[in-house]
Amino acid sequence: MSDAFAHTSSSLLEIIAQVQPPRPKRIRPIVIIGAGGIVRSAHLPAYKKAGFPVVGIMDASSEKAAELALAEGITHSFASIAETLRFAPKDCVFDIAVPASQLFSIMQELPQGAVVLMQKPMGETLEEARAIRDICRNKGFTAAVNFSLRYSPNNLAVQALASNGLLGEIHDIEVQTRTYTPWHLWTFLSTAPRLEILYHSIHYFDLIRSWLGNPHSVYARTVKHPLSANLAATRTTAILDYGDSKRVFVTTNHGHNFGSAHQHSYVQWEGLTGAARISMGVNLDYPKGKPDTLEYAARGNMAATWQTLPVSGNNFPDAFMGTMGALQAFAEGSIATLPSHFEDAFQTMALVEALYQSSERSGYPIAYTD
Repeated sequence: MSDAFAHTSSSLLEIIAQVQPPRPKRIRPIVIIGAGGIVRSAHLPAYKKAGFPVVGIMDASSEKAAELALAEGITHSFASIAETLRFAPKDCVFDIAVPASQLFSIMQELPQGAVVLMQKPMGETLEEARAIRDICRNKGFTAAVNFSLRYSPNNLAVQALASNGLLGEIHDIEVQTRTYTPWHLWTFLSTAPRLEILYHSIHYFDLIRSWLGNPHSVYARTVKHPLSANLAATRTTAILDYGDSKRVFVTTNHGHNFGSAHQHSYVQWEGLTGAARISMGVNLDYPKGKPDTLEYAARGNMAATWQTLPVSGNNFPDAFMGTMGALQAFAEGSIATLPSHFEDAFQTMALVEALYQSSERSGYPIAYTD
């Protein structure tokens, strides 16, 4: 019997109960740039739950910013970056949640040494990501990209299981999402040249990198849905090459509009001593979502039973406490590393670019004739 199998349910509960997202010793005020759906459904609920004060919000639509500020008790709203910068406290965090095409121009206007949390993706292309990275370097920004899935409570719990030896060496990661995603909620995506990988599965590829590092190479195909022909590709299959002993793949279908019976969205890890699976409930009935889940099974018993373990929160909004908390803690020096640092996020953008390049190339031809 393996050591992992010997763990009791109570000891598993003790391990995951100790999981806490990073938190600064001194909380900084937050100024949000962007008043769209992600701010309403995730950023603001997370900051309210964490006790992170939002002191101002800006949007190009002054009405949208003012309405959201009034609804959420935010004392200041703005319609321009210039107006926002005149108000912003020197120690604030700029939380930028705008379409990726607007990110570069906004970053150029921020003051030297700013602390910045950028909503993913880090630009629309690798060239834009490189330009944003260079701005961060040249202006001395302490900056991160909001790859929230890293801080989802159920992923943090799996990390705790792994650090306690309950998974062993990871040799298999699979991500599957089959659901119906209401892309119309994001009007800017109707003309986006890149969609599914850049705006959705980027979270999965970033999460895989956080576990296994950078893959050697990729094989990918991302395609349109015939009932959403006006949109860029919304269905993806990708294989990440980590050598001969690891299997890693991501497959997504956002057009499964046949009810909930066979919809799913999960990440599964298999290791030498155990396995874990988390569900991503926000993808099921977005944006309301369903509760996130966590399951664990130990190797060593042919009749191994998967145990359902409690999860202290959901990706929306709880993971957003982690991304903001980690950035603030890193900025003050109370933690030494920032997993979603812009330098690391650039590596995820490089992976995304490779996936698109792979998709554009033809596969290996089959010799059907003599």
